[in-house]
Amino acid sequence: MNDPSDYGRVVVLYGGDSAEREVSLVSGAAILAALKRSGVDARGYDLAAGGLTGLEALAPDRVFIALHGRGGEDGTLQGALELLKIPYTGSGVLASALGMDKQRCKQLWQALALPTPASIMLGPDSDWSAVTEQLGLPLVVKPVHEGSTLGISIVADRESLESAYREAARFDAAVMAERFIKGDEYTVSLLGDEVLPAIRVEVPSGFYDYEAKYHSNTTLYHLPCGLAAEQEAELGALCRHAFTAVGGRGWGRVDVMRDATGQFWLLEVNTVPGMTDHSLVPQSAAHAGLDFDALVLRILDTSLEP
Repeated sequence: MNDPSDYGRVVVLYGGDSAEREVSLVSGAAILAALKRSGVDARGYDLAAGGLTGLEALAPDRVFIALHGRGGEDGTLQGALELLKIPYTGSGVLASALGMDKQRCKQLWQALALPTPASIMLGPDSDWSAVTEQLGLPLVVKPVHEGSTLGISIVADRESLESAYREAARFDAAVMAERFIKGDEYTVSLLGDEVLPAIRVEVPSGFYDYEAKYHSNTTLYHLPCGLAAEQEAELGALCRHAFTAVGGRGWGRVDVMRDATGQFWLLEVNTVPGMTDHSLVPQSAAHAGLDFDALVLRILDTSLEP
């Protein structure tokens, strides 16, 4: 275990101006408090307050990235920190960009024969009948470059598809439709070389949306997840492969559906997962015997790697 002084001055970057700003502020505050409890010289910084110039003025030895969504999780911040020669937590430029782009991430997985639901890019002039014929109903419509299920809809009939597209387009110019997988939802957290215990997410409404993720007290998180040991090992290996395929490193989370036949389907990669009191990585780490403060230090350790 590293001595707190080994990290030097740590700046926790949070806030920003993405649609996930509010979640980022909560994650960042929790991380900052944990670092201070551990004796690390840490301070928080809202990137929206003074940009990179303000960050440089703090003279950080390393940065803990707690910015979710665009501008923090999509490779742009990682590229800036590379140019500034400031070490940071988590995945690098390419992996961050791929993880944030659901369509290109999916194309990479498909090229590697990893299971992920079929999808079609949408536009204002899309042939809505052709989309439903190809993907079937229901289907999922989502912004390509957003997280936290912002702008996502489950579409049950062709008549609702265009309005679902317009809702998603409020968040992102790039919108995709994806085949709907009916079954159980799982999430697998990755920490260094370790695959943490899988969580099965159960939502009474049947839709794990923004409200269910961050505000609802009725969402159930099953730990252990209920899979047989061999099945959970299969799921963990799949998620590790999916994460490393995009170049992920340090820590992250992969979301998966399991259909009625037992087939797992990869949905997306999160390279800067949430760290709120409803978040999944801390829950999985706790089940593995790693409390929140220890988890934060383990993530910070990734900034020490070359």
